[in-house]
Amino acid sequence: MALAAPTRKPPNDDSTEAPVFAVDGLWKVFGPKAARVPADPELAALSPAELRERAGCTAAVRDVSFDVRKGEVFVVMGLSGSGKSTLVRCLTRLIEPTAGTIAIDGEDVRAMDKARLRELRRHRAAMVFQHFGLLPHRTVLDNVAYGLQIQGIGKAERRERAAEVVAKVGLEGMEQRRPGQLSGGQRQRVGLARALVVDPEVLLFDEPFSALDPLIRRDMQEEVIRLHEEEGRTMVFITHDLQEALRLGDRIALMRDGRVVQLGTPEEIVGSPADDYVRDFVRDVPREQVMTVRRAMRPASEEDAGNGPAVPPEATVAEAIEAVARAGAPARVVDEGRCVGVVDSDALLGVVAGVAAPGDADPDAEAR
Repeated sequence: MALAAPTRKPPNDDSTEAPVFAVDGLWKVFGPKAARVPADPELAALSPAELRERAGCTAAVRDVSFDVRKGEVFVVMGLSGSGKSTLVRCLTRLIEPTAGTIAIDGEDVRAMDKARLRELRRHRAAMVFQHFGLLPHRTVLDNVAYGLQIQGIGKAERRERAAEVVAKVGLEGMEQRRPGQLSGGQRQRVGLARALVVDPEVLLFDEPFSALDPLIRRDMQEEVIRLHEEEGRTMVFITHDLQEALRLGDRIALMRDGRVVQLGTPEEIVGSPADDYVRDFVRDVPREQVMTVRRAMRPASEEDAGNGPAVPPEATVAEAIEAVARAGAPARVVDEGRCVGVVDSDALLGVVAGVAAPGDADPDAEAR
């Protein structure tokens, strides 16, 4: 599994800044008298099979809580039937939650009236779906501008704004083509541009690339990474693909049977799996491409501070191994001009092998 994940700094974790989305105790139950399930501890504790037998209900989302921080790519990952797509649709009430709270910038989403919900979906949280839903008789430019047309923006302005976004997603020169003249990857770029043109605070991706072939899918992943680095826009990304989750996510919520079984950074999930299910999920991940030098570094001594190659704290173990091998000496971990630690080949190879290292995170921390 080749991740080739880009080295990038995570968004600032400022606990004083209100999250963009705050979800607490969220349930979505399908079936008769669905509201009784989260209200009854005995029913809520049943397994999916037992709940279907006892109450005739399916709990697609079970008591899920998380925050989405401003500027991060928050990935929700799970196998088919885990509840991830239902969860993302609950965020803007495309599917009505059964219980729990959802807030965007502190505003209660479940209390919004129809007009406020329309404003949320059109301006604040734009969805990019797997199935593009492009209008076949409209050009690329007019498809992208459609959301602005619904908002009542004048023709000249909306076409100008649409042209800017079309160029941003790499479709310059294709403005007058129709969807039938585009490849799958190009159509997905149109869908992405259509979401971007309304300048939403959050982009919600519901398995947008799962129908694309592997090479086009990788190109679209790179496009998402590039746009995120350029704009710092908050993104919630749904996927069933672990490789995609690890490449894109600043943090990942791994779901099973409607529950979040682990929430953490890619490094936390690969390095400190919460249970056997997660451990099996990440078993074949090349650790050196996910783990960072924070896991392997030891405190720097005075004599270390001026010697050896320098790597940033977010460098992967694979990158640090290359630097150490090239220099034939331990590498300094340098953050904002200050040496914060040192890594050598033994510690780096220990991380690859799964041996505890000085920088190992507490497995009982947020990753759980």
